[in-house]
Parts: sequence; structure tokens; C-alpha cells
Amino acid sequence: MPSDANTAENYVETPKTLTELHAEIAAGRTRAADLAASYYERIAAVNPRLNVYLGLTKERAMEQAARVDAAAAKGDPLGPLAGVPVGIKDVLVMKGAPATAGSKILEGYRPPYDATPVSKLEAAGAVLLGKINCDEFAMGSSNENSAYGPVRNPVDTGRVPGGSSGGSAAAVAANMAVATLGTDTGGSIRQPASFCGVVGVLPTYGRVSRYGLIAFASSLDRVGPFAANVRDAATLLGVIAGYDPKDATSSPAPVPDYAAESDRPVEGLRIGVPAEYFGEGLDSEVRAAIEKGIESLKAAGCAVKPVSLPTTKYAIPTYYLVATAEASANLARFDGVRYGYRSPSSANLADMYRHSRDEGFGAEVKRRILLGTYALSAGYYDAYYLKAQQVRRLLAEEFLRAFAEVDAIVTPTAPMPAFKLGEKTGDPLAMYLADIYTVTASLAGICGVSVPCGTTKAGLPVGMQVLAAHLNEGTAFRVARAVEAARR
Repeated sequence: MPSDANTAENYVETPKTLTELHAEIAAGRTRAADLAASYYERIAAVNPRLNVYLGLTKERAMEQAARVDAAAAKGDPLGPLAGVPVGIKDVLVMKGAPATAGSKILEGYRPPYDATPVSKLEAAGAVLLGKINCDEFAMGSSNENSAYGPVRNPVDTGRVPGGSSGGSAAAVAANMAVATLGTDTGGSIRQPASFCGVVGVLPTYGRVSRYGLIAFASSLDRVGPFAANVRDAATLLGVIAGYDPKDATSSPAPVPDYAAESDRPVEGLRIGVPAEYFGEGLDSEVRAAIEKGIESLKAAGCAVKPVSLPTTKYAIPTYYLVATAEASANLARFDGVRYGYRSPSSANLADMYRHSRDEGFGAEVKRRILLGTYALSAGYYDAYYLKAQQVRRLLAEEFLRAFAEVDAIVTPTAPMPAFKLGEKTGDPLAMYLADIYTVTASLAGICGVSVPCGTTKAGLPVGMQVLAAHLNEGTAFRVARAVEAARR
């Protein structure tokens, strides 16, 4: 951890793993209610500086903690997350709690139901602390697009935590939750995990239900966990994964024991390294940390070999055509009619639509709606959106060919460490390029993990991205665990 003057006060790393917490609560050495209360005290002390939580669900959390303590006192079996304090990104709905998606246009909206991943966490015993700040509608790479102010990186509060799930990553890094849920459309879990020095998981598309997720781009959006270590992240994914009849895109494939899979040795695994991810624009200190991580995999018995993913150079334009087109369609529902913000300065229906959307949406969201509407418009659909979908298919096929030769692919998660607040806000293209190594897996639908693999001279975290084939999260966890173990 750096000694920079901007470092968050009282910053501490998460003291116990999920396994340790579960054992303590089951044995009665720790009460879930006391643990939850201690986290609320921590949030009260640190949140004013970091701006991580937008709202707390204390009554619901303490009721859940009481149920866990009662079950532990009776010796009843406890769920895998019994008493574990968890935060929820504010694009996932919780019954009765505000759900803003970081936007003014949803201010005051309180949904009448829980998102499926939220209900699965609670069924496993988790104590849900509250809703966490994010880029508006999950659109951003720095968490500076929230209508409720930017989140600050706990490692250095003068820097961004990444986006759009920067609040979820910062919550784990600053010990304001043991674990959190985020969402990833083009890198929004993996890049913040890298910037904040925590573990973030991109599940295979369809592995986790999207029911109750406020949509950005429906063919790309995924829900995944953040945790302080790989095994905890694997446990969390095991809880939230699985088929959901409320989500037509969810996979019926059985969910393995990811935590057990993460324990398996990596000796004999084939690791691919794509040259396309190590070219111009990669920070030299990030490169050095990733190369050191690759050497640690060799030392653990992995066979490292080059692979080629040449369509990678088209990934950014492809992503920003597909994602913005879907955003244009998804965000049409926020019109000021049924819920959320309605402009008071409207003389007629057309004015109400126009003013409500103009005043309710932030600049980045409006930029993406306009880009997506243009790409879908008559005369441009074939030239832009359809062409992007064709390139997306080529990219997915390249990954399939690569995974016929290797078990996993490792790359930098981001081309640079966390940048300073305000550094890229005036240059949208520079901001978009922060996702250059993550959008490929998003477009291909494959899974991945960002795991800490080093720090810069200034003490800023660097993450390694471990990618694996569809529904092969267990292999990604194994490799990530080996990288993590090499740093101890």
C-alpha cells in the first residue's frame, strides 16, 4: 500500500476469509449481528471520503443477521455465506431499497422485488449492507459518471477506482464489505478489480441470471462477484450461478464447486499469451508485473505458449457499436411517465419526454444513446451495427480456436494502473481505451478473472486477466489462485 497523502484513513485489508468467518459464526465466536454492526461503523467512518455507498439497508441486514445468529445458536446448518456482509451494485434491484443505477432519472425509484443474484445471496445467509455507487447505468471506466459523485480509490483517493463497478471494488479494498456484487459489460468488474487490488470475476454469459439487473446492453451484461481473494470469489460465484426460469438467457448447465476447483494444482495446464495484448500503449510497469506473473505460472508447472487473436484490434469499435445500439433500445423505457424523474418544465407530452430525458440522463449516457441510435438508423444499420456483429463472431471464433490449443489465456487486465480523477474525463476515446483488454472476452461471451499480480513503484495495484472457455470458470480460478499464491 502506498504512503501517498491521499491514502484513505484507516484503510485495512479484509481480515478474515469466508471460510474463517463461517467457522467463527458457526462456533458462536462471532455474532453475525456484531459483525454487521462493525461494518456499519466502518462505513460511517470511511464512506464520506470514498463515496462508495449510495444507501444502506440496515433494517433488512440486521434482521438477516439475527436469523443467522439464531440458527447458529441452535446448531442448525448454516448457508455458505452465513453472516457475511455483502454490498450490492446499484444496478441490481433490492425490494424496497432505492435503485438509481447511478442516475438522476431513477431517483426515488424503489423496486418491489429482488434481483435473482440478490435473493440467492440472502438465501445463502449473506447480510446485505446496502447499495453501492457506480457509473450511470454502468456506462463508464472510472466511476466518475455517477449522478451522485465519483467514487475514490481506497489505495490513493486522488485516483479513480475504475468503472463502472468502481464502488463495488472499492468497498472490498477498503473493507467496507467482505464481498460485493458488480456487473461487467465491457470490463466493468475486471478493470476496477485491477485498479483497486482485489479479485473480480466475469462469469460466462448466461452463467448468472440477469433478472433484476437494470439493463445497459443485454447481450453483454453479466453479474459477478468481487472478493479479497480468489477462493472467496469462487465461493460467491457458486452461490449466485445457475439456471433461472425468469431469465431466458440463463444457462441450464450444472454449477460445479468452484471453490474446490480453485484448490486444484495448475501443473500441466497450457497457458496462452497473446502478443496483441502486449503492444503499444501498455504501461511498462504493468508489463513487468504481468511478465512476472507469467513466470510464476511457469514455475508452478504450466506450459506457456503464444497464441494469436488478430481481430483484437477491432474490439473497441465493435464493442462501442454493439453496446451503444443495445443501450439506445434499453434506455428508451426511462421516459418520465411511469417512474423516476419527470421534468417540471413541460407544457405538453413531447416536452415531458424531451426535458425529462435531457435533464435526467448524464452526458456519457446521452452520448452512448446518440451513438447507438445513429448506428441503428436507416442507411447505417448494415454499415455499422451489422458489421460489428460480424466482427464479434470472428472474435468469438478466434477464442474458440485458441482454447483448442490452451486451457487458459493470460493478459493484462488494463493497459495502465489507476489514473487520476479528472485525467480522462475530457477525452471519451482515451477513457474507452482503458477497456481495450477486457472488451474482447465480453464480446466473445467467455469467462475470466482479474487477480492482483503486483504493484507499481508508486504502490498502485496491477491485475492479471485470466480468460477461459465458456462455462470453464473453474480453470480460470485455478490459474488465478496460482498467481495469487506466488505473491505470498
